[in-house]
Amino acid sequence: MTTNCPFHHPGTANRATGAIGPYTGTMGGFHIENFGCRAARADGEAVADRLRSAGMPEKTPRDANVVVVNTCSVTAEADRAARAFIRRTHRANPEAKIVVTGCYAQRAPQELAAMAGVAAVVGNSHKALAPQIVLGLTANNSPAAPAANIIPASALLASASAPIWAGDSFAHSFLEESQVVPGVQTRPNLKIQEGCGNRCSFCVIPMTRGNSRSLPAASVLRQVEGFVAAGGNELVLSGINLGRWGLDRWGIDLPQLARLATLVRFIVEQAPLPRLRLSSIEPMDWDDDLIGLMREYGGTRIARHAHLPLQSGSDAVLRRMHRRYRPWHYAEKVQKLIDAAGEDLTLGADVMVGFPAESDAEFEETLTMVRALPFGYLHLFPFSPRPGTPAWASHQAAPVRPQVVEERLAALRALAAEKLLAHRTRFIGRELEAITLHTPPGMVAVGRSAALTENFLPVALQGSFEANKLIRVQVVALNAERELLAVVAA
Repeated sequence: MTTNCPFHHPGTANRATGAIGPYTGTMGGFHIENFGCRAARADGEAVADRLRSAGMPEKTPRDANVVVVNTCSVTAEADRAARAFIRRTHRANPEAKIVVTGCYAQRAPQELAAMAGVAAVVGNSHKALAPQIVLGLTANNSPAAPAANIIPASALLASASAPIWAGDSFAHSFLEESQVVPGVQTRPNLKIQEGCGNRCSFCVIPMTRGNSRSLPAASVLRQVEGFVAAGGNELVLSGINLGRWGLDRWGIDLPQLARLATLVRFIVEQAPLPRLRLSSIEPMDWDDDLIGLMREYGGTRIARHAHLPLQSGSDAVLRRMHRRYRPWHYAEKVQKLIDAAGEDLTLGADVMVGFPAESDAEFEETLTMVRALPFGYLHLFPFSPRPGTPAWASHQAAPVRPQVVEERLAALRALAAEKLLAHRTRFIGRELEAITLHTPPGMVAVGRSAALTENFLPVALQGSFEANKLIRVQVVALNAERELLAVVAA
């Protein structure tokens, strides 16, 4: 595939830091618990793959001798969930060494290092070294530094009870050596971009993941080749700010300024990958070239599914959030996508409720905008003040009362349920392309298999099917969970 690749430059792949040694432990194994977004899960899957490749067995949290907690910190609730899991794990398995990584580990490493059971804290800045640190714990009973020039920060922090690897440089943040294959995840995430250069007033991502950085194009293409060779049928491109891929590599390994559309076009035109899916992309990054690819390949090589974070339908609130688009910009992008991919496109969005000083009138603007647009689903969040962000101070000055936030969330949940039902009902009686997934036991018990349509609709399929099969289904109804009940199309 790389013979005609406009990106391929031998010697510029920038592979992650070296191979890890073999597992020499005699008991237990590891468990990884992932919190947060698709990109974070991709990190966790890469850590797990490297540990398995070293010969370390995967176990439950109760049986593992090392438990890796891959945290999120986008909200206070995400922090609480991680702490609760650490406490439960330590109570159930007090001998386990707990290694905490991810965004919370980067934002507040000392806080986590002081928790009972925590043996090491590895921030996103050093996440690529996490497998070496875990293996060091199993082999030597202590998290020795994996490289001579990597010194645990806690050597200088008397208040911390566990070693910390975290810093302002994100040179060891990419986990690119592990080949993405269909396995536990039928449709795995290939993380091709890390960090974010936007400065939304509510967001800690620039602090916890650094500025935008792209996986080299040659590495992306090798991953796609390897995934196809392993029998993969659907691959999800993901990133913290996916639409910014490539902008930081111009002049390094890209011969000319390239955008995400350049890479996507090459993948769909040169790689024998049956289906490529794009995860969340900011509205302003859906440029004409990327939308044009939806027109050319949507429904065939590219999934007709677009997730555009909205956050608010109020111009004033978007300005206070420091978002880089206005409501009319967002609506224009949606219309262009519908025009390109057709009305079968499933459109999703994130919406935040209760941003500091959000008035009743501003919230009504959000409701009005959501009603007007053809959303297939919404991810709804209450605003969560994050220390160190501009919105933290705004929240102190003009908080929205919790009762008001709950009332607004309830209104949006009801509207989101209406939109979801209306979108999915359209497909009753239709035939759709789908991919089979790993089926949960409850569905197996009633003689059905889990699947996902090309345009991102969950399917309960009549019959027993192994995962990772591309099939065509006929939708016959919706069940109580609003899944599409379907049979294999004749």
